[in-house]
Amino acid sequence: MSWLTNYVLPKFKALVGQPEVPDNLWHKCNSCGQMIFHRDLEANLHVCQHCGNHMSPPLKQRLEMLFDNGVYREVELPTVKVDPLKFRDSERYTDRIKKSQNKTGEKDAITVASGKMGGRDIVVALFNFKFMGGSMGMAVGEGLVTASRLAVMQGAPLIAIPASGGARMQEGILSLMQLPRTTIAVEEVKEAGLPFIVLLTNPTTGGVSASFAMLGDLHIAEPGALIGFAGRRVIEQTVRETLPDGFQTAEYLLEHGMIDMVVPRAKLKETLTRLLDLLCSSPEEAETPALPAPEGDGLDIPKPDGEEVTPTDQPAPDAEEPRA
Repeated sequence: MSWLTNYVLPKFKALVGQPEVPDNLWHKCNSCGQMIFHRDLEANLHVCQHCGNHMSPPLKQRLEMLFDNGVYREVELPTVKVDPLKFRDSERYTDRIKKSQNKTGEKDAITVASGKMGGRDIVVALFNFKFMGGSMGMAVGEGLVTASRLAVMQGAPLIAIPASGGARMQEGILSLMQLPRTTIAVEEVKEAGLPFIVLLTNPTTGGVSASFAMLGDLHIAEPGALIGFAGRRVIEQTVRETLPDGFQTAEYLLEHGMIDMVVPRAKLKETLTRLLDLLCSSPEEAETPALPAPEGDGLDIPKPDGEEVTPTDQPAPDAEEPRA
């Protein structure tokens, strides 16, 4: 029986069976449910051509679409202590870290890269939501501090692209300490006179939105991105009211003045390049030429004998004649 099962049956299936088809050729849109061929999805920057839903692109593709010619350099981040609290719930925190590292190929939920955008040096701090929901722990906080210091050192703008569920609960108070750390880090960029732009992607919530993500000089969001602190269900249970439709979406926040722009992914690089040109222009470039003085400005006042006088030669209108 083992000879038939192990040798004859596989040979028979190889002759009459159909070849195996990879299971990643088609992707289902999580908004409209349409199936999209993987090449069409990549060509459209992971935006559904049926409904315009902006799905999360791979980390590398996100970076390549921002930098000139897709060329950038990843920055080596400092190593932090893993599992400082020896945390365990349904499984060990160290095991969760290893699973996420094997799944994404990244060390943690943040990647810092430097390169050029529109010919100008920039530094990008990009979150990876596939790594434990993009949660912010000590490694993420250290990554953003490194990105801020690199931007100051290079005299380059800093662009943060968060996609996170908030602080990482497995690190407890140490993860909450990253809120003030990242806030101080981006303030150093601003004090250096450099632009700090935040590109809000889906989702940006929790401690990330409560710290550096809402402190940018400009806030740009992708269409339909979920942006907020607590979730809709938690808010409704707290205030005991039904929230309006579209609450916490990028379009809702734009309408209520919380963000500056909602930009489709295909126009992100063009928009960011134009904004950086405006924010980083030198005073000489921004100086407007002096306009000629208009004629008849009241400076040339003839005297009775035909000579000209300046305004200082004119008596004050309310001056009294000197008394004898």
